Amino acid sequence: MQELDFQAGIATLTKRFADLLDQNLNPVLLIDGRAGSGKSTFAQNLRDEIFRLGDGAPHLIHMDDLYPGWEGLRAGSSYLLQQVLKPLPNSISYQKWDWEKGKRGVESDEFSGWRHYQPGTGLIVEGCGSLSRATKELASLSVWIECDAATRKKRWQQRDGNRFDECWPIWELQEDEFYELERSSQLADLVIRS
Repeated sequence: MQELDFQAGIATLTKRFADLLDQNLNPVLLIDGRAGSGKSTFAQNLRDEIFRLGDGAPHLIHMDDLYPGWEGLRAGSSYLLQQVLKPLPNSISYQKWDWEKGKRGVESDEFSGWRHYQPGTGLIVEGCGSLSRATKELASLSVWIECDAATRKKRWQQRDGNRFDECWPIWELQEDEFYELERSSQLADLVIRS
């Protein structure tokens, strides 16, 4: 397993992703790590860099759109496996979770939260629980974002303006259970230090 900093990780994965696209493969990249580690930022920067180089923008899925609520880490991982990864290389459809309404399907969205992906530009999935033993088998590349607990908690609080501080222990317990069972950090092809 290779360890890189943020910028070196972007450069390395951009090249690997582009190489897979050049081989007419449809790469699937999973980016996992604990809450607040920098997964979303890393994924967006990587997507932008791949697009900048002219390979088209990969489709980006945020696990936050798949979890069925604050106690849904394991269920979100299962939804990713069943609705997104197993149907590939065929086109896929998945429905986002509406956090306000507490159900799948976003009422304020004209498509009721349905999203579709037609393979060809590659797929990036970022979020806690994206990398498990089952999903690893269906991915081309996998990344673990490593970050210390104090920085992660500070980012969590800053991102949401302390609105969800009471959810931190609920989420952290699920992460502990999931990562103890799945050993996601050990499954990763690359570890990025954030």
